Parts: sequence; structure tokens; C-alpha cells
Amino acid sequence: MMYDNNSLIALPTIPNELIFYEILEKIRDAVIAVQTSGKISYLNPSATAFFNLNAGIQFETAFPELKQQILSTLKDRQHYLNQRVSIDHQEFLVSLYATHDQGKPAGAVCILENRTEVNQIIGKMLSFQELSRELDTIIDSSYDGLWISDANATVLRINFASERLNNIRAAEVVGRNMADLVAEGFINRSATLEVIKTGNTVTMLQNTNTGRKLMITGSPILDETGKLVRVVVNERDITEIDALHEELQRQEAIKNQYRNHMLEMQLAEMESRRIIARSPCMAKLLQQTIKVSKVDSTALILGESGAGKELIADLIHKHSNRATQPMIKINCGAIPESLVESELFGYEKGAFTGAHKQGKPGYLELAQDGLLFLDEIAELPLASQVKMLRFLEDGTVCRVGGVKSRKLNVRILAATNRDLKEMVKSGGFRKDLYYRLHVIPLHVPPLRERSECILPLLHHYLHFFADKIGKKESIHLSKPVTEALLSYPYPGNVRELINICERAVVMSEGEWITRDDLPRDVADSRKSKAITDLMDLSQHTLKELVEKFEYSVLIKASAQYGTQDKIAKALGVDQATIARKLKKYAMTHTAPK
Repeated sequence: MMYDNNSLIALPTIPNELIFYEILEKIRDAVIAVQTSGKISYLNPSATAFFNLNAGIQFETAFPELKQQILSTLKDRQHYLNQRVSIDHQEFLVSLYATHDQGKPAGAVCILENRTEVNQIIGKMLSFQELSRELDTIIDSSYDGLWISDANATVLRINFASERLNNIRAAEVVGRNMADLVAEGFINRSATLEVIKTGNTVTMLQNTNTGRKLMITGSPILDETGKLVRVVVNERDITEIDALHEELQRQEAIKNQYRNHMLEMQLAEMESRRIIARSPCMAKLLQQTIKVSKVDSTALILGESGAGKELIADLIHKHSNRATQPMIKINCGAIPESLVESELFGYEKGAFTGAHKQGKPGYLELAQDGLLFLDEIAELPLASQVKMLRFLEDGTVCRVGGVKSRKLNVRILAATNRDLKEMVKSGGFRKDLYYRLHVIPLHVPPLRERSECILPLLHHYLHFFADKIGKKESIHLSKPVTEALLSYPYPGNVRELINICERAVVMSEGEWITRDDLPRDVADSRKSKAITDLMDLSQHTLKELVEKFEYSVLIKASAQYGTQDKIAKALGVDQATIARKLKKYAMTHTAPK
């Protein structure tokens, strides 16, 4: 193609040029020829359609966005390829080529590829991809199972919940037909097949091969013409719902069953204020105790010394059908070993030197139709353990020196603060007797594990002892005393708390209990607890502990002495040290963690 400086464009004169010209006329990209003067000499139809331009105008006027690029191309003869440019709110990919005619500069060719539509398509594709990822996440995070099948009942996808509910893997069912899965026993019936058959939403119950019961709902998915394209089935595990419903009914039944028992117990026990249950663990123990009281099973009451095991035994007796019969209590550790057997099982006349002439019934006989409470059962000698085991097995006893067995109707309650399992391992307690006693274990929590009970117990026993010794003033606890009593760990449990209350009431001068009325270790318990918290080695490094303690000292000294000079003098350091440390901690305005 030949150009003339006086003409804007030369027509092709040879066949090859004609073909080239036809190509320019047909392509979708805009092609613009520019002379060395910057004037547009040619625009193909796409360029004319895009920009509504005619040949003859300056390129930089028509495309100010490309002014610098066209000037550089015309001057420096450099190509500029694939530059993204926004023209009239549309995105174009622009390439500039310097042209020559017989070795001399002839101008430039600008090719503009409209990327607006492509970018929109790419944006939609990215949005669809993101939406697909979100839908995948939603499907797989659903607690309910989901099956997605095509219109022919071929499984396209199942989520993680369906794998769990049906105990299968997706790879075992995806790509297979639901009819085959039913035939092979993967499932017993298919909502998908029912939806395809009826064209409607279907709900049914389905049993899985894992024994679960599922409520499944199949829903048809239609295209714009109303043709079925997908079936989505939702699975909900009602096995757990049924179990929960049954559990709620059971709990409600228990609640109704014990409501009257608990009310009776609270009324009776709150009158004497012997049992105070404000903590969940203690309330649970009382529930168990009331339940155990209604049967004749052997109960083993476990707990630390002073925790209240005997009170639990009293409660069982009081609410049992043996309440009108005797309850005999013995401490196995308080009876000499040589006398344990005769005290428990009795003896016949002449059984041993010093025996009564007419013989003597044992504690078991004395407890006929009632209860025998064996406290400190771990101290029972091994020889006596054998006879106690025999009684628990057949209900008969034979007195020492006797030959005739007696059948007795006695319920046994036992208690200990020792670890019977360890004693069984070491040979100190018979294994068979342990399992005979351990029918219904009741664990009495130590006082430190039921802190909600401490303050009510304190108030009860303080007023109890005040009434007992005839104090007319009301008894009150100051805040420091209350904090000290609540901080104390009570290693002796309720028994120790009772002793502390009795001492405090006796030692107090007026209506207020002061720290001087408390034992020293109790009065200092708050300080000890604070130091213990401060020295929590499991949570801090040595540097952190030092900083924490240093910060506490500075806070207290600042409040007590006020000025840096006085603080320094009291702590035995110079004023500059105090100033530096105050500045160090003031920087964070918080205590070291």
C-alpha cells in the first residue's frame, strides 16, 4: 500500500494489498494509521464504530490519553505494546507500531483491542468462582446431610454430614444411581426417587445401616421451562433429637419425683440448719442421697474427714422406709481390734473370759429392721471383714462362741476417708468386701470445692453458738474477716469451720467478729492467698514475678508515703531509683502481667 503526503490514504493496487485491506476492514480491533505529522490517515470500520471519528484529525486530539505514547513513537520510532488505557469509560489494550516506507519513517499504526466486555466476563467468572466456593463451604459446614442428584437420580454430590450420618464416603456413592444404592442396602428408601416420580417435595423417615433414624426431605429443582434438573435431599438426624426428648422427659420425671422429697428435706433440714447446700455439687449429692434413701441397697459414703459423711447417713435414714426403726452408728476405728467381732456380731455366754453370763447381742442384732452405719470402715480388721462379707451376702450372723446363725433384716451404710482401692491393692482391705460395699458410692465434696456453702454455714453456726452461750447481741462479720474466712482452705472441712465459729463467738467482745477473734492461720489466710496467687509459678517467668511483686510494693508504698523521697527512705533506696521504677511502670499504666 502506497501513501502520498497530499492524500490521506492510498487504495491497494495489487492483490496482496487488497487482501490486507479486507482483513483490516473485517477485524474487530480498531486499527488507526497516523502520519508523521500526527494526523490520522486511516481508520478501519471498527475504529470508526468505536470512536465515531473520521480521517484527517490529529491523533492526540482524538486520543488525549495516548498523547505521550504517540509522540514518542513518532519521534523515537519505538513500539509500545499491550498498554491498558481507559477511553470514554471503556477499557482498551493499546499497541503502537512505528511504520516505514522504503526505509523512511512513514508514521505509526495504533491497534486498540476493546477489553471491556472481556473484563466483564472475567469479573463474572471470578464472582461465580467465589460464589461456588462459598456454596461449597456452606454445604460442607451444614450439620444436616445434603444429597444432590440429577434428574435421573444419579448422585452428583454429598456433604460431610451425610458421610457421617450414613457411615459412607462420597467416593462410594457419587456417580451412582439412587435406585442401585437402595437395592444394595446403602439406604432403605430414597426421597430422590419419590421426587422424580411425583415431581413434588417429599418428606419421609429413613433408617441407615448405622442404626440412625433420619428425617429426609427431597426438593425438586426446575429450570426456566419447568423441567426437572436437580433433586436436593436434606437429612436430619432425629435419633439424637428423640434421645434428647427422652432424656428431657426422664429429667422431668425425676424432677417431679424428687420435688416433694427435696421440699420435705429442705423444710426438715433447714429447721435444724445442719445441711446447707448452695453449690451445684452439694445439691447433686443431696439429690442422690434422697434417691438412695428409698431403696435398701448398701451405700458407701466417701469423703475427707469432717466433710459431713455422718450427716449424709442421717439423711438416708430419715428419708428411708426404716426411719421409724433404729439407726446404730459405730466407729470401726474406735473399737479395740480384739473386741470388734464381739461388738459387731455379739457373743454367747461363756464365749470368753469376762463375757456376760447371758451373752450379748451385737450391733447388727440391735439394728434389726433398721440401719447400721459403719464409720471408718477401712479400719475394720481383716478377720471381721470376712464375717461382714458373709452377712452382706446372706443376711445371717453367728455370735462369737455360738453355732446357730440368725437371719437379720439390716441395711448397711459404710463411710471412709481413705482410698479403699489402694488398700485392696496393698492387701489391707478385702477385694470382695469392697465390691459388696461399693454398690452405691456417694462422694461428699470437701468444703473447698463448695465455696458457695461457706458463708451460709458461717452465718448459721455463728448464730447457733451465739444462742447457745446466751449472747443477746446480733453477730456480724466485718469485711476483712469475711474475706479471710472465705480465703481459708478449711483442711478440716465443716468440722473445722464449726470450731472456728465457736471460738469466734466465745472470743468476741461485742456484736462484730474481728480478725483478733480468729485463729492466726485463718486471720492471715487472705494474705497467704494473695502471696500464693502472686507466686503462681505455672503462669509467670522469674522476671515477671519480680516485676509483679515490685509493682505491688510500689503501689502500696505510694499510697502510704505519698512522695518519692519518703518512699525511697522507707524502702532503703535512693530517690532516683524510685523515680526510675515509677516511670517504668507508669509507661503502661497497668500492672505487669
